[in-house]
Amino acid sequence: MDGPLQRDADDLTRHLRAGDWLLAALPPAPRRDEEQARLAADIVTACRTLRERFIARHAEQVYDGLTDGRTRFPRLAELAFAAAERFPGLVPTRAELAAERALAQADKHGREIDQGIFFRGLLRSPSIGAHLMAAMRAPTPRARELLDDFRRLGHVRLTTVDLERRDGAGYLTVHNEHCLNAEDDQLIDDMETAVDLVLLDDSVRVGVLRGSVMTHPRYRGRRVFSAGINLKQLRDGRISFVDFLLRRELGYVAKMLRGILLDPAAGDAAGQTVEKPWIAAVEGFAIGGGMQLLLVADRVIAADDAFFSLPAAQEGIVPGAGSLRLTRLTGARLARRIILQGRVVRATDPEAALLCDDVVPADRVDETVERAVRDLSAPAVLANRGMLHLAEEPPDLFRAYLAEFAYVQAVRMHAPDVVDKVGRFGRSEEASA
Repeated sequence: MDGPLQRDADDLTRHLRAGDWLLAALPPAPRRDEEQARLAADIVTACRTLRERFIARHAEQVYDGLTDGRTRFPRLAELAFAAAERFPGLVPTRAELAAERALAQADKHGREIDQGIFFRGLLRSPSIGAHLMAAMRAPTPRARELLDDFRRLGHVRLTTVDLERRDGAGYLTVHNEHCLNAEDDQLIDDMETAVDLVLLDDSVRVGVLRGSVMTHPRYRGRRVFSAGINLKQLRDGRISFVDFLLRRELGYVAKMLRGILLDPAAGDAAGQTVEKPWIAAVEGFAIGGGMQLLLVADRVIAADDAFFSLPAAQEGIVPGAGSLRLTRLTGARLARRIILQGRVVRATDPEAALLCDDVVPADRVDETVERAVRDLSAPAVLANRGMLHLAEEPPDLFRAYLAEFAYVQAVRMHAPDVVDKVGRFGRSEEASA
């Protein structure tokens, strides 16, 4: 590291260690009186301000150092842990995050907020953001390991996702039945693997997303698309900021929209990007993250008894990139009613035409999906969807949005109202069990 960067890094570490010492001298959080709690909050705020100033001043040099002059393309978690080793105190270490992971959300120290500060600082740079987004669009090692088997067998069963190739389509079915296909860290990993396999297999022309048949007593025997984020796991502290909330947006959802990069070093050079159209077939409901997937699908088919909602504001968090994408589909007024007021849109409502393309009886979903696969297999579809995406959501607009999302979502995850809401969700769930 050069002189100014090294000096600032040493100063940062020294001041942060002093802050840790002052916090350790106070009683544990539950036993602090009002004055002690206020002092602790002031110390935490001062330390985070130092981190913000450091990454704002040195983002380019920090990122270049962590990526060997941008010759390497580490993914989010690898990048964050490398930063923890190279710049002590800037972001939490593996051990610190492991300790946090063992705590309920209400008992965490909010260390992931420091990761939010770090990634906001990186993503605010157009050049760093482009490099990091390219890294996240590369095929995952897990998908590459499974690719030969999928090409040969046409089927892969992951922990929470079943992927089958049939008649030129890759049918990705979510099997997280115990929680109504709610999203958790495992599902995010499985979804990215499955999306990669769809994009890497030359025999697949179109991807299809669908929910499995439920075992949950209330919906037994019926398909459900997605219940959104798993609030029970959020309450228990098992929803990861980097491996779930950031990885989801920069990983499989971005790949659905823009495709994968076979070689991130080559960027979007000819032959390096592989993209395919996607169909979402919604039965039951698409809530939260489930509805967000509809905003990147090329065709949405809904059973006539399905509904859609983005209840993030009611839960206290931000609906991923939904706030970026919903307005262009529905207009500003309806988007605000959906996000801010919790408006539920039913498939038979007139407004549903802004969110889905086909509304059919449940027993006609299969045939409608098959027809959509044929329609989206036309040779000119890929070129035109690419131009539509370029017009609707330029990559740099997405980068700028994700920069602010990284910080805001990290803060909201640890906000008192969120902790209280997910706690009440858990109590009501246990009472109804």
